[in-house]
Amino acid sequence: PGETYYTVLLQEGLELVRVDYAPESWPGPPESAMAWWKSKIPDAKSARKHWAPNDVMLDVFDQLGEDPKRADERYILALLLVRRRVMRIEQYEKDEDGRDMLAVFCPRRDETYQVAVIEPSPERTEEIQDQLAQLLQ
Repeated sequence: PGETYYTVLLQEGLELVRVDYAPESWPGPPESAMAWWKSKIPDAKSARKHWAPNDVMLDVFDQLGEDPKRADERYILALLLVRRRVMRIEQYEKDEDGRDMLAVFCPRRDETYQVAVIEPSPERTEEIQDQLAQLLQ
């Protein structure tokens, strides 16, 4: 607990891969890094989850927008960002194809995003949350 480590997110094919480094092994962020951050191992008594910095989470959100197969992950991440007050819900609407869309505004970027409302099953939601936690905690 309390030890520093570095985390880097790398794109490998269609997947994001997380790699953690001890400070003495940290070569600096590779050019191919999508994002990186420095953190500390939390105290075992701490129940609070320590997420990646908001800008890293926003970068992952942007990347998920480029892959229609991962729209459910983007929706869940958008809800997490709303919960963290990084984004706020502006409105629910339908797009020209009749699909439910969520308009979320990010004050940090002064940008509104359209997110497809794809409510996964409870099992899939848990799977997505676990994937995001592995990647971003």
